[in-house]
Amino acid sequence: MPLLHISMRAGKSDAYRQAILDGLYRAMREALDVPEGDEFMTINELSPANFRCGNAYGVTRSDDAVLIQITVFASRTPEQKKALYRGIVERLGDNPGIRPEDVFVNVLDAPAENWSVGHGVAQFA
Repeated sequence: MPLLHISMRAGKSDAYRQAILDGLYRAMREALDVPEGDEFMTINELSPANFRCGNAYGVTRSDDAVLIQITVFASRTPEQKKALYRGIVERLGDNPGIRPEDVFVNVLDAPAENWSVGHGVAQFA
């Protein structure tokens, strides 16, 4: 049950944004065995004044940088996460054509009892 928040500079087309969502979903299905239909994602488009990405850690980023934060159950292995990072970069490189240097991913682990997916019920606790 991943929950994704994607931040990027405003100005990309609907097709570009949909390609990001589709690529992330496919990468999660493959690396994390996410069930079909498990799609909970938002894209926040920000003006240049409200979006800053530095070039720290030896990575030179462009104005096309995308920040992806994924919250998952605290059951994912390091191997699954590494496969996810690779899959995301491959998918987003293929379509919509984002450079690997411009893909920043952060995975947050949350215990199962921290999730309610509707009806005010802790379905996984």
